[in-house]
Amino acid sequence: MSPRKIGITELALRDAHQSLLATRMATEDMVGACEDIDKAGFWSVECWGGATYDSCIRFLNEDPWVRLRTFRELMPNTQLQMLLRGQNLLGYRHYEDMVVERFVEKSAENGMDVFRVFDAVNDPRNMAKAMQAVAKTGKHAQGTICYTISPVHTVEGYVKLAGQLIEMGAQSICIKDMAALLKPQPAFDIVRAIKETYGEETVISVHCHATSGVTMVTLQKAIEAGADCVDTAISSMSLGPGHNPTESFVEMLEGTRFTTDVDMDRLLKIRDHFAKIRPRYAAQESAILVDTDIFASQIPGGMLSNMESQLKEQGAGDRVREVMAEVPRVKADAGHPPLVTPTSQIVGTQAVFNVLFGKYEKITGEFADLVLGYYGRTLGDVPPTVVKLAQAQSGKKPITGRPADLLKPEWDDLVEAAKALPGTDGTDEDVLTYAMFPAIAPGFFAKRDDGPKSVAMSEAEYAAMKAAETSGEKTSGVSAATYNVSVGGRTHTVKVERA
Repeated sequence: MSPRKIGITELALRDAHQSLLATRMATEDMVGACEDIDKAGFWSVECWGGATYDSCIRFLNEDPWVRLRTFRELMPNTQLQMLLRGQNLLGYRHYEDMVVERFVEKSAENGMDVFRVFDAVNDPRNMAKAMQAVAKTGKHAQGTICYTISPVHTVEGYVKLAGQLIEMGAQSICIKDMAALLKPQPAFDIVRAIKETYGEETVISVHCHATSGVTMVTLQKAIEAGADCVDTAISSMSLGPGHNPTESFVEMLEGTRFTTDVDMDRLLKIRDHFAKIRPRYAAQESAILVDTDIFASQIPGGMLSNMESQLKEQGAGDRVREVMAEVPRVKADAGHPPLVTPTSQIVGTQAVFNVLFGKYEKITGEFADLVLGYYGRTLGDVPPTVVKLAQAQSGKKPITGRPADLLKPEWDDLVEAAKALPGTDGTDEDVLTYAMFPAIAPGFFAKRDDGPKSVAMSEAEYAAMKAAETSGEKTSGVSAATYNVSVGGRTHTVKVERA
């Protein structure tokens, strides 16, 4: 019997640098690897969506639509994939249905093939419109299950959600483990149950981060249970709060009844490309290597760093452990939502508020919306006392319907507002950029013609930094290392003394 082929979704162009380098990698640092990526034999390449759109216009002065078209041109033989937050699209609120339809339509026109559609609270009503819009374009709609651990999350529940996604037209199912919580046996059980319930032909992808240290085994057990595709990142852009290494996964399957058929020579070229690029983003590099506290706190690395920042701003940086202990309690009070954008930020901020001001003495507007149903229906129940406090402080009533049904048509107003801004080009793409990020889009439009502004060190700056480090290490006693750091297009010389 010939080995069963396992597809690979390569993450180097999106989630890898989002997880490791705060989504700061410039397009110019990715294009050099695109030919090898295109010819490596991946099932798909995730290269857009998530936080990349935000980062492009907020930090890099790049047009995200140009980035997508560039990838389409450079990788004509590969399925391009994006992460789409259902009714939230790539922003941080729900959008009216016409905006969702237009965004999916324009994404497909600009080159997107696979739309991985998820919802932060796993409410299928928040994914339905986006899934329908993808089907209308003829592209691949992948329905997503956000994995978390709680008393109300069960194998049977995940199987039920998979069925709901299949009924609304999902061509494949993704089990998305953004916090590295998915252990090997639960992965096996969930994948096997979905296959047995809906048929072996049901295509299942498994997405795991590497942060907890167990998820390479998780991928192995998932494919043993029948998973068809896994997400990995080239080794030079892997591990830590990122993902498992692509080459390691390929090697792991040697001698088994599985194969990937990817071109290892191409993988090594991709690896070498990013091995040269990644060090120049040292200022954005995550410090997390392995974090087994995640199993208790369920706090993803990016969420932890955000909470630490909030506490330091309040002069309470020493209270992070209290907040970590509070997060699971707040998560339970919110109905046990998975901790993924935006629920991770909402729960984390409320936990900070509870520690600083007293339990629910101050409720954020976002947390009130979450527990009152404005983000959708959570799997667990919200305690009535929390509902009453949220009502009293927000002045809003609980809702049980689909949140987007409360929204009025907004496309025409968005068009009018966007086209009035200096620097816009009158396209639907610019209208969508404004819709996603109305606070920062005007500044981006005004400066777009200035061109991209990488936050990475230049090769010369990096070489100088390494030379300074070497010189400092060889000097006895107190030494100094001089670094040239590029910030906002300007280079600053920084001298760091060390004993």
